[in-house]
Amino acid sequence: MAKNFIQMNETFNAPVSTVFAELSDHEKMGKVLGAKVKRIKDGKGNVNGIGSVRRLTPVPLADFEETVTGFEPNKLIEYTVTKGSPIKNHLGRMVFSESNGKTHLHYTIQFDMKLGIPFTGFLLKTVLEKVISSGLHKLAKSYA
Repeated sequence: MAKNFIQMNETFNAPVSTVFAELSDHEKMGKVLGAKVKRIKDGKGNVNGIGSVRRLTPVPLADFEETVTGFEPNKLIEYTVTKGSPIKNHLGRMVFSESNGKTHLHYTIQFDMKLGIPFTGFLLKTVLEKVISSGLHKLAKSYA
């Protein structure tokens, strides 16, 4: 397992098809994260599916790319950072399930830092967890 591990859970008062559609669409996910996100390569079978590449720009001049490596509609999205980041061994995994018309999202991110500068992994983990959790919580409140 990677040295840095983030685990988030969120419940949405909406069917899984609605939440999955929101979080699998690269540009819509950018709104959730509060970052500029642009799909730069379409996936096979689904524009946001396996092989799809998105460029994220969380702050000006700090962009990186993620590639979707796993995609099962209404069930799973997996992705990895493939360009322009100070991290390695990255895996983002979003698992969706539905019960009584509500969607549960289990979201994990794991990564290592490329450089061995002390505490940088912890700092990045803390920022990612706060930003993503906040965005997911706001999205969940929009379905209330």
